[in-house]
Amino acid sequence: MLLLDGKAVAAAIRAETAEEVKTLTARIGRKPGLAVILAGDNGPSQTYVRNKERACAEVGIVSETLRLPAHTTQDEILAHIRALNAREDIDGILLQLPLPGHIDSRPCLECIDPAKDVDGFHPVNMGRLLLDMPGLRPCTPAGVMELLKRSNLRPAGKKAVVVGRSNIVGKPLAVMLGAKNAQANATVTLCHSATPDLASICRDADFLFLAMGQPETITGDMLKPGAVVVDVGISVTDNGLRGDADFASLRDRAGAASPVPGGVGPMTIAMLLHNTVQSCTARCLKC
Repeated sequence: MLLLDGKAVAAAIRAETAEEVKTLTARIGRKPGLAVILAGDNGPSQTYVRNKERACAEVGIVSETLRLPAHTTQDEILAHIRALNAREDIDGILLQLPLPGHIDSRPCLECIDPAKDVDGFHPVNMGRLLLDMPGLRPCTPAGVMELLKRSNLRPAGKKAVVVGRSNIVGKPLAVMLGAKNAQANATVTLCHSATPDLASICRDADFLFLAMGQPETITGDMLKPGAVVVDVGISVTDNGLRGDADFASLRDRAGAASPVPGGVGPMTIAMLLHNTVQSCTARCLKC
């Protein structure tokens, strides 16, 4: 079984991004800037933001984090977003989710300038994705597609099954896989909690993408022999971090699979850096 090494691929992308940052900085006279808004004390979010800060420093992106208390109001977050929208030195704005329970994330995400929406969640960028127009893409699905590309795995003409219909991963990934280009062009089935006989659908997949957040739900006997399994799910269990697949049971069945951790996770941050440089280039060079 081929191991899809997200750590190695993400390291290569970060090295390429660092060179792009050097070139861009020389042209515009400043480094690209990324602002992160973190409200509350969610442990995984705190860790994730620290990882983003380290990754930005590695490639030369200026990172600024607004750490706000859990009692921050929605109006205060909206005010911070509007201020960041107006700053010329900020090219990307990332609102770390989940927000505290009293805050509605949708109007906050919609308040972000689409040109600075490096998470790719704004309705404008989602619409551009659906219409196959250039734009900022959601980082995790984009990272999945890049992981496949750099692992020489092509879903074109194959049956792809996506399990999970979130706006963050499942839906945009299904659109990307079905896009009319050489790297995609798959026949896509999108499954969810109401899908009957999920196992039989999984067994029909040449490429299986898991984004449920249900640890070790998919087992080797649910796979077509030789199938490619990309596990986006990540859950904290008594046995540590686990993906949606029972990874040990895949070894004698899958042709390739991504581990958890070390698979898709590093790709998400790598694509965030890529999006920040893309946003800076488009804004400053008007391209």
